[in-house]
Amino acid sequence: MESALEIRVAAELRLFVTARRRAARGRHPRTPAGGNSLLVPYDGTSTVGHVVESAGIPLTEVGGIVAGGRAREAAYRPREGDVIEVAAVSRPEALYSPRFTLDVHLGALARRLRLVGVDAAYANDIDDDALIDHANAEHRVLLTQDRQLLHRRALWRGAYVRGALPEDQLRDVLDRFAPPLAPWTRCTACNGMLTRVPKGDVEHDLEPGTRRRYQDFSRCTACGRLYWRGAHSGRIHAIVDTAMRAVAARSR
Repeated sequence: MESALEIRVAAELRLFVTARRRAARGRHPRTPAGGNSLLVPYDGTSTVGHVVESAGIPLTEVGGIVAGGRAREAAYRPREGDVIEVAAVSRPEALYSPRFTLDVHLGALARRLRLVGVDAAYANDIDDDALIDHANAEHRVLLTQDRQLLHRRALWRGAYVRGALPEDQLRDVLDRFAPPLAPWTRCTACNGMLTRVPKGDVEHDLEPGTRRRYQDFSRCTACGRLYWRGAHSGRIHAIVDTAMRAVAARSR
């Protein structure tokens, strides 16, 4: 019988375990008891990080590894009989500089992050290699729902985004990183910073109704897009208010 290691996976990480590994649990005669344990074939030379990833779990989502009863680095080479315990990343996860790059499928999340003042780079026409290069070059955390991207060796730092709806995704990112928020300071279109401008400087760009109703204006320093205070719908205000409460509660 081939050598195998028992891996005990935190409940939060079960979603990453590959279907093949889940199916193997029911076929292997040495399958351990417990819904969060599985057996992974072991060649006797691979690192524990490789073993964990071979089960489908990206190391970006791992908060700690215990092997043989001791905390281990990903480079540790397991010994026969070692039981591997894999913990999820602790939340909130500390970031020296909370800056993000989002993959092409998370455009709605990018706009919401920008709305609450989080630095969120996004482009809908960039391939995976360029996405990773950009994130690495600017030391940004890559946010994605593409699990294969998180397995890429070249990636400096990444995070899997949970949730199918943009509001759920925003809640997940704020819960994981608790970044400082500064609503209404970033352009939701390009991520540039907004600066206040006198109404007299922009009157010529305004429709008559806007000119009559609003007095406070901001312009994006990057793309020139114009914003005016008071034009925000109740739904947008609700997104901001919910985000502010969530981060305040997480930071206590």
